[in-house]
Amino acid sequence: MSKIIEQDKKQYYNQLKCAQRSLDITDWVNYFAQMIFERQFKAIQRMLENGITGFEGGMTAKKYIAITKTSKATATRDLQDLHELGVFEQNGAGRSVRYELVL
Repeated sequence: MSKIIEQDKKQYYNQLKCAQRSLDITDWVNYFAQMIFERQFKAIQRMLENGITGFEGGMTAKKYIAITKTSKATATRDLQDLHELGVFEQNGAGRSVRYELVL
């Protein structure tokens, strides 16, 4: 997330300033939700670029980390979230878990 914030510091500080002044954090929460979605979207887009089959062997936490530059914990949370939303189908378990796009 720090890279995304760095790309547009002005927007980050504007959102922070507005939240501090009004104590209404709705726009602040939306801003961060958009940043998180941006990360997940990047991984999905990379899979779609490879056609219907997506990544060979599916999306793994290791591949997700390489694409999004996140920590392992964040990658695992994001992948599980996408699975719960019905975007990914989970195959395997534990260290061998892989995710395929639901098309």
